[in-house]
Amino acid sequence: MQHNVLILDFGSQYTQLIARRVRELNIFCEIFPYNQIPADLSSFKAVILSGSPYSVRAEDAPHPDLSQIRGKMPLLAVCYGAQYLAHFNGGEVAPSNIREYGRANLTFIKDDEDFFEEIALNSQVWMSHSDTIKQLPSNGVRLASTKDVENAAYRIEGETTYAIQFHPEVYHSTDGKQLLENFLVKIAEVPQSFTPNAFVEDCVAEIQEKVKSDKVVLGLSGGVDSTVAAVLLHKAIGANLYCIFVNNGLLRKNEFENVLNQYKGMGLNVKGVDASARFLSALEGISDPETKRKTIGRVFIEVFDDEANQLTDVKWLAQGTIYPDVIESVSVKGPSATIKSHHNVGGLPDYMKLQIVEPLRMLFKDEVRRVGATLGIDPELLGRHPFPGPGLSIRILGDITPEKVRILQDVDAIFIDGLKSHGLYNKVWQAGAILLPVNSVGVMGDERTYEKVVALRAVESTDGMTADWVHLPYDFLMKISNEIINKVKGVNRVVYDISSKPPATIEWE
Repeated sequence: MQHNVLILDFGSQYTQLIARRVRELNIFCEIFPYNQIPADLSSFKAVILSGSPYSVRAEDAPHPDLSQIRGKMPLLAVCYGAQYLAHFNGGEVAPSNIREYGRANLTFIKDDEDFFEEIALNSQVWMSHSDTIKQLPSNGVRLASTKDVENAAYRIEGETTYAIQFHPEVYHSTDGKQLLENFLVKIAEVPQSFTPNAFVEDCVAEIQEKVKSDKVVLGLSGGVDSTVAAVLLHKAIGANLYCIFVNNGLLRKNEFENVLNQYKGMGLNVKGVDASARFLSALEGISDPETKRKTIGRVFIEVFDDEANQLTDVKWLAQGTIYPDVIESVSVKGPSATIKSHHNVGGLPDYMKLQIVEPLRMLFKDEVRRVGATLGIDPELLGRHPFPGPGLSIRILGDITPEKVRILQDVDAIFIDGLKSHGLYNKVWQAGAILLPVNSVGVMGDERTYEKVVALRAVESTDGMTADWVHLPYDFLMKISNEIINKVKGVNRVVYDISSKPPATIEWE
């Protein structure tokens, strides 16, 4: 894997967006916690410091060791990073008279600076900080200002070090991508070589070098990630890949049979295992979402181990882990707090003597789809909405019973089929239904009912890091609501979730 740009995370919720923007330039990058800087930096061409919820003036402010970076590598400091460089290098950072948050426009740009090439005066930027740089660091040269922020951007003489107090990674900064391109391509001269074709070539070669002639077992889910991982592995090792598709009883309606049929003709060696009763029995009486996830992860490993033991000489377990799973599962002092655990991140119990191979570990979801297209996978399969590893368990709030699963599967099928039949499915990034742990009063015919409430959820996103709710047509929502209430026994009320991420998450648990 090519290592081009190192992003040091100081806990900003925008850090992953920086990575996304860098990847859009066909430049590979990796995120590391500020206090876990790689010992060997020789393969990196540039470094970016992220923002942070901390103030540089606070006693517990993140304090990285930049001795191997400052003055030795091109460095871009964003927001907290810019204030950090100023505060600890002869400048002054103080509370701002007004909180600098939201849209602003550049009122000054220094002439003849490569950093601001092709960026015009009055360009909109996004501010998000309560401190401000009152005085630049030693040898600092002011490059840009806004109406309220005099030192919106600067560079340090004698170094290839640039700093900005706004966020180029968010879409509200209209020339943010151009600014990143100016720094990475024109100033740091980072090669733009991270393409789907290049990834496939590198990944196949890495798998062959790592796995050699060993056998690999992979748990298929029917989703985009595990399917692309399977095809990549099959391209690398052929018949030495063994795929197992486990029905945990929490899949969508008829999904077990449908997915197995989809894989026919793809050349993959796939075995279907129906363990739904085992999973539902283990989940009985459990309401806590984290406990649900961990229970499903544990039972999956047990079922998978049973099946893997029927194969001989298997040495590797392949997983469809992608980069957001990895990032969201890291929780150290400073970088972004863990939102939820991922059952496919974190390794295996000691009794499963298998090594792990994760071909998609460094890709975002949209990158996985592009790689899948390069591999010639059916566009309909690549266009499938993301579906959580724990399945419907985290869409059933509270404890899980077979009856609740039946209700939610029926509701979900009506919603998803409706999106497809109305030409809306491909306009939505992810959709699904949630069964709420409350009953509501209703009237059906002349009878009073007291039945379940379901919530419908549809969001638009690029990779799930941020998401906005989709403005589905009212007529469509009315039709789907009526169909659910009329056809699904046990439901008498349908609501639509209009919250975005952040502050909400896409899933409810």
